[in-house]
Amino acid sequence: MKPKLPSEQYFGNFELVYAFYGAMPTGVTVSEAGRIFICFPKWGDDVKFTVAEIVGDKLLPYPNLQTNFVNPENITMTFISVQSVVADGLGTLWVLDTGAPNFSVPIKGGAKLVAVDLKTNTIRRVYTFTEDVVLPTTYLNDVRFDYRVGNAGYAYITDSSSTGPGAIIVVDLENGTAFRRLNGAKSTSPDPYFIPKVEGQILMNRNKDGSTSPFRLASDSLAISHDGKILYFAPLTSRHLFSISTEALRDRTIPDMNLPYHVEYWGEKGASDGMITDAKGIVYAGDYENNSIRKIFPNGVMETISHDPRVLWPDTFSIGLDQYLYVIVNQLHRQPRFHYGKDLRQKPYSLLRMKIGEFPAATI
Repeated sequence: MKPKLPSEQYFGNFELVYAFYGAMPTGVTVSEAGRIFICFPKWGDDVKFTVAEIVGDKLLPYPNLQTNFVNPENITMTFISVQSVVADGLGTLWVLDTGAPNFSVPIKGGAKLVAVDLKTNTIRRVYTFTEDVVLPTTYLNDVRFDYRVGNAGYAYITDSSSTGPGAIIVVDLENGTAFRRLNGAKSTSPDPYFIPKVEGQILMNRNKDGSTSPFRLASDSLAISHDGKILYFAPLTSRHLFSISTEALRDRTIPDMNLPYHVEYWGEKGASDGMITDAKGIVYAGDYENNSIRKIFPNGVMETISHDPRVLWPDTFSIGLDQYLYVIVNQLHRQPRFHYGKDLRQKPYSLLRMKIGEFPAATI
């Protein structure tokens, strides 16, 4: 009789919330009323609507189907390719539209931040960006909010460009003024020495013609502290975690060349896509190389709370008032672009959740 050999130990208690059999999702957010919203960027799948709400066992276009049809006559009021959705806990769903299907040059006026009123399910305000903020190489990735500063609060957005400078875009929500910070800084740039490995294989761009290139993506992961004073961020192709005071980001008297001196380094957290903060200031970060999710305490101590073979690329996180951590799992690394044009993804993609016993961080 052959002995049973030891094998890797898995842990963490996830439950399935929703299984996706259509396009690949990237973003999830849970409102204060428990409504769940999902987004589907246009990366090559058949995306019938780029923003949806899970209602019962169905995906319904949100706020309606018409808004999800690109209207060249009214590009700012229709969604093009949404990468991130964030409910602020105060009745607004924020929609971050890259305006860049398939990572193309953003359509003029198409890259935008949209506020949707969850009571009326209508667009309340749209923030567009000037050409010195959204560059031809820009890919708007994630966004966090703080209403405790300024007259209407501020938004912080990561530019996760694969060909140009990474950055954090700061938006004054009162007047829409936006500006780039840490543009091309080491902390917002891909780690040139990092070689991602997922499912035991090196992850790199592998094209249909047989050519290859390193996989490089700039600042992506984003979380804001429970008091709004610290912004945590990380490039997608890096294992390093950085932070900066939001006050320094907003202070335009600090030249961008001096701003890196205000950045703090937290060490290696693992290579993450999504991050989120709870009401106690604990940061939750994925580790896509190890099918894991990690907690990072305010004192820097890190703890792995889940290591699960089903967590095949933990993308976006959200924390609900039900004290669950929600996570989109989408097998991003199995896309055709990484495998000579062959799609290795296996449906369904999933929305999972695990009880963490903590509330989401407030925005006010």
